[in-house]
Order: sequence, then structure tokens, then C-alpha cells
Amino acid sequence: MNAIVLGGAVNKGALRESAGKYEASIRIHNIPMVEYVITALEKMKTIEQIILVAPEGLIDPAKRSKRLEFVPPGNTMVDSLLKGLDGLDSCQHVLVLTSDIPLITPEALEDFLYQCSLKEADIYYSFVPKEIIEDRYQGVNRTYVRLSDGVFTGGNVVLINPQVILSRRERILQAVQLRKHPVKLCRVLGSNFFIKLMVGRLTVAEIEERVGEILGFKGAGIISNYPEVGIDVDKPSDLELAKTILEKKESGLSCLG
Repeated sequence: MNAIVLGGAVNKGALRESAGKYEASIRIHNIPMVEYVITALEKMKTIEQIILVAPEGLIDPAKRSKRLEFVPPGNTMVDSLLKGLDGLDSCQHVLVLTSDIPLITPEALEDFLYQCSLKEADIYYSFVPKEIIEDRYQGVNRTYVRLSDGVFTGGNVVLINPQVILSRRERILQAVQLRKHPVKLCRVLGSNFFIKLMVGRLTVAEIEERVGEILGFKGAGIISNYPEVGIDVDKPSDLELAKTILEKKESGLSCLG
């Protein structure tokens, strides 16, 4: 399987004061944030090729493996995704990650892929239960939505069929733009969905079915019990959390060494 990491977003949000023109280049313990994501992928035997859609130079050439290839980013997230897909020869499903999840682990990704293998779909998208995140990382601030199945935040990992993306570009773009706004997304999906969301009666299965009807492909929601799938770094408190967690992890590895 191949993987695409989207790292072309310009650093103009809440972390714009942090060093780095691009979000992916924000440094954590003097390492670009995206490098943590690449390292996790390189530890996975199932990943053959990694396409990093980002400007050249984000990663030290001395640390680049033979599996890693740079592709220039596009003007939007979907444009960057399409450029990444163009860099792959395979028509197999592709694992897609954002570059701002430095806490991600090979175990979390392998679990996601295993759960995907149990269902047949064109696009697999991840959810993480609120209690899983708060039990592991107390005080972290995420956007949650209450469903009949529980309270979830959207994950930053998807598995996609490239042909579906290429044939439904505009619909995918709309969904991506609304990914951080579950209420707006449900309004697009229909008034019945919006009402069910407001009263907490919407189910993951209903989302899967409606996504298929509106967007024209078969989707599958994957509930991950790995909080790292749902924690991205897009504000100062996230950055401080990532620094603290990674420092503890690196200190633990040093002690073992």
C-alpha cells in the first residue's frame, strides 16, 4: 500500500507566530512536525511508497529514505491530494494523512487499516470517541459531535480509492471544506440529518448511507480507539501538548537505550 501526506498548508492560522512558513515545517524539538508523521509511516512494513505533498526542503536530505518522494502542493487540499495521486502508479487504495499529527504511531495506523480490511468501501474515514482522547490526554480541546453511537471527533486519517476521488472532485472538495464543521456538513446532507444531529440520534451507519447517496461512493466510518488519530496541531495548546508528549516519549526511549 502507498501513503500520501498532505503538507502544503501555509502557516497562517493560530500558529502563524510559530517558526515555519508551512504548518508541516513547524518545529517540535527542532524537528519539522511532518517528520514525525513520515517516521511513523516508515516503520510500517505495509507501506511501500510515501508521497509528501509539500515544498522541497522540509526534511533533511540525509534523513530521506528511498520510499519518500516529494510532490509540489496545489492551491487547495484537494488540489494537493490530486497531485499526490498523480505521483502514484497503483490503483489500489491509498492511505492519506495530514502533516499536523505528530503524535501518530504505526500501531494506530495499522489498527485503522485492519479495521478497514473488515469492510468493503471506496473511502474509509476515521472517528475517535471523546472519552478515548480525554482519558489519554486530559484537557485537549477538540471539536466533537454527539451521535447515537457516542461522542466523537473526526480523525485525520482516511483510506481512499483513487478512482473515486478523480471522478468526484467537486463533491469531495465540498466535503473536505466542511470536515471541521459537522453541523454545516449535516445541513448539506439534509434537514433530517441536521435534526437528528441536534438531538443526538444520528448514527455512524446513517452517515455512511447518506454519504453514499449524496457523494456517489460507498463510505465506511472507522471508530479508532487510538486518540492520536484525532489530535492534530492547529493551535498553541496543541503544540505545547505535542512537545510535552514527544519529549516524554523520547526520554523514555533514551532510558531504554
